[in-house]
Amino acid sequence: MLITDIISGKVANAVYVIAEIGQNHQGCMDTAKKMISEAKKAGCHCVKFQKSDLTAKFTRSALDREYLSDHAWGRTYGKHKEYLEFSKDQYRELQAYSRQINVDFTASAMDERSLDFLVELKVPFIKIGSGDANNFPLLKKAAGLDVPLVISTGMQTMETVERIVQTMAESGKQDYALMHCVSSYPTAPKDCNLQLIPIFKERFPNVVIGYSGHELGVVISQAAVLLGARIVERHFTLDKSQKGSDHRCSLEPQELKALTTGIDHFELSAVSLSSNELLQKLNGGQELKDALQDVEHKTILLCELPCRNKLGKSIVAARSLEKGHILQLTDLAIKVSEPSGLTAEAYFDLVGKELAGNIGEDEPIHGSSIIT
Repeated sequence: MLITDIISGKVANAVYVIAEIGQNHQGCMDTAKKMISEAKKAGCHCVKFQKSDLTAKFTRSALDREYLSDHAWGRTYGKHKEYLEFSKDQYRELQAYSRQINVDFTASAMDERSLDFLVELKVPFIKIGSGDANNFPLLKKAAGLDVPLVISTGMQTMETVERIVQTMAESGKQDYALMHCVSSYPTAPKDCNLQLIPIFKERFPNVVIGYSGHELGVVISQAAVLLGARIVERHFTLDKSQKGSDHRCSLEPQELKALTTGIDHFELSAVSLSSNELLQKLNGGQELKDALQDVEHKTILLCELPCRNKLGKSIVAARSLEKGHILQLTDLAIKVSEPSGLTAEAYFDLVGKELAGNIGEDEPIHGSSIIT
């Protein structure tokens, strides 16, 4: 199955399943290849990694901070991320291996340099993760590319999602999908908010809607399909007990197989099932009932704040700037910053503003940094 067929609507009632390997490969190529093979055996259509250029994604202070965690692969956060980051040549090798066993290969573009590299790789689509769903310079650049996009919406409000759709429309971009997502690891059933899927479908009728889940188990993800999700992404691991913060909310091979097998047996239609119908069809208990509770509107959830505070992006100075300087786009960058600054969606609003004081390169820009 081709993701272009799903996104274009050429194939209406089929589901494209993505195994998000991310960085669960532990920095090991052999492990990464084994995961690709196991994901293929489990019935996935695609394996996905996370591509970062560390100095483009993080400020120096964020990379240099001490990282004390049972999941750490280095003394600083930068060393930790460096250990887990595959090189461009390693990506090409993994892509070739995926092609050899006939499974799609792609990655999330975590910064503009990584976006450029994934275009160069000619991947079938590029993922924009929740951490960049409010990074409108990146979204605008991605919208101008001749490659499909899959955009997650965790840690965002409905207003931001509407702005994403507007950004795509302004660039004439039609080959993209929106993923309902909650950025909490693992996500409690009561926070899964699955009813946002039909809300998204109604509000954005010309956009394919998917689900990127971080909950435990597979029933909630299966329910997402019956509510209308046509792309499903789940984190994947060979062993949940391994070192690393994502393993716990990932599916092991037998769980991933159960997910794809269940989806394959569904008779899908354009009409979403009701909550009662879903509970009966999936023999669901209280957890599924909690995931299906009514939702009034999309907001940033309390359970998402730890992730947003850790990996949400801020506006920082692209170079050293002096007091009184009038800001231009070339003066600004969007990165994970320690400490944080103004959130990424304010980027275009800062043009023409005057600085109240000196700001060094890679330092965050705050509301107090600007003369209003």
